[in-house]
Amino acid sequence: MRLFCLPYSGASAMIYARWKRLVPSWLEVVPVELPGRGRRMDEPPRTDLTALAAELADELAPQAQGPFALFGHSLGGLLAFELAHALRGRGRGQPRALFASAAAAPSRREDGRWAEPLDDDGLIAEMRRLSGTAEEVFGNRDLLEMALPVLRADFLLCGRYAYRPRPPLDCPIRVFGGTQDDIAADRLRAWSVETRGGFTLEMFDGDHFFLRAHERPLLDRLAEGLGGIAATA
Repeated sequence: MRLFCLPYSGASAMIYARWKRLVPSWLEVVPVELPGRGRRMDEPPRTDLTALAAELADELAPQAQGPFALFGHSLGGLLAFELAHALRGRGRGQPRALFASAAAAPSRREDGRWAEPLDDDGLIAEMRRLSGTAEEVFGNRDLLEMALPVLRADFLLCGRYAYRPRPPLDCPIRVFGGTQDDIAADRLRAWSVETRGGFTLEMFDGDHFFLRAHERPLLDRLAEGLGGIAATA
């Protein structure tokens, strides 16, 4: 069973690298690198989320021949949803499960303030508000100059996203939220309309980046959720 993991805004696939050695041997973690970061640093970051999902679907199709699941945190959760639909639309099948972490349901996004590019001060203010960036980054101009263009594009991915109602996915959707995150529980529960394969919501103590403090319990939930599926695959 492959688990494709999609990063949050401003991050590279490396955030999931350590997961490879922390999950059971039957589960293969596949970090998905997005354009503009990591080994794809030379590519321009994308600003159209639906087009990016289509691009990723074409790239990942050869690896999605067998059983697979999708995980995404924040932006990654929304991208995982669109990727699932893009794969289905190409006749590549559907994930055995979709895990969305710290991501409001596609129909309940409130990202309109990001529909236009933010200037550097606006981006830095959002970075501080979301508490996802190490403090030393703000004092390092070189690091900021690398991070801000990618983050600006990622905010546009969210801000310009247009939800399109489609037939629900067949796979179960498992959603995780943070008790101190700005995303209200009703916006997380709204994921339930996107599946006919079962829905669960679990809250972890913490803010938008609760996955850092609760990495082990979160990975246990992923393994538990996929264990029975893998046994019958």
